[in-house]
Amino acid sequence: MKIVTYNIQYGRGRDGRFDLDRIAGEVSGADVIALQEVERFWTRSGGVDQPRLIARRFPEHYPAYGPGVDLHLAGAGSGEEGASRRRQFGNMLLSRTPLLTVRHHLLPKYGSLGPMSLQRSALEAVIAVRGGHVRLYSVHLTHLSAETRLPQVEALLGVHVNAVREGPPVSGGGLREEWTLDGMPAPMPRGAILLGDFNMEPDSKEYERIVGPMSPYGGRITNPEGFVDAWVEAGNDAGAGTTAEMRGCPVRLDYCFVSAGLRDRIRAVRVDADADGSDHQPVWMEIDL
Repeated sequence: MKIVTYNIQYGRGRDGRFDLDRIAGEVSGADVIALQEVERFWTRSGGVDQPRLIARRFPEHYPAYGPGVDLHLAGAGSGEEGASRRRQFGNMLLSRTPLLTVRHHLLPKYGSLGPMSLQRSALEAVIAVRGGHVRLYSVHLTHLSAETRLPQVEALLGVHVNAVREGPPVSGGGLREEWTLDGMPAPMPRGAILLGDFNMEPDSKEYERIVGPMSPYGGRITNPEGFVDAWVEAGNDAGAGTTAEMRGCPVRLDYCFVSAGLRDRIRAVRVDADADGSDHQPVWMEIDL
């Protein structure tokens, strides 16, 4: 299975041009596509419905969209037509196999009187894979600071730990037939893959919280219920793999984190350094699911 994650900067490329066709071409061929910074009805990107236009470019995929920022669109009418035209900014998932269940998790936000602070989120979907199911997340964490990212990391890890205990969106043996007539969702799987722009570097406290701390007695302490960095697990240098720039310096901010129980399934991870549709680079992972 080919999986790609890409912060598309609402379609604005290195040349300053907005081009969703270019974005679509840079993620073409993926079985699962996780996108961040996808927006609806913002003047800067032409006032278009980007999730709908992207979904049209991938008719063989099943799409889901989750806005972190969700605002009234000035000039939009009331009623059915107006309700569908809101100014939104968030994450998207597309999969060749059906998204069996979808949940949208808003992450903790720190208000700011200074630098811009945006509502961030994680869009979750469950897909069927050989022999079971897996959870996928399209994630975007805050750019502000480690202190504001750490609560978001804790919330995200909490979502992961609680997923199986909470169960699917509809569950219970005592449901009336009207709830079960169209079928019941599969149980929430233990395995998960976190994809997205985490706005952190590999030597950060946030990164360590996800993959575990280093020990002088034998490398990284990976919790069996935790995650591994697929880039490193595939044999790449943790300090390599530039996906963006921060204050003019090359950095790795975009990741594929895979449940520790699935780490033996990872086959390869690469960064597409030639893509120019955004200010980030797409990260591709091949995993045997």
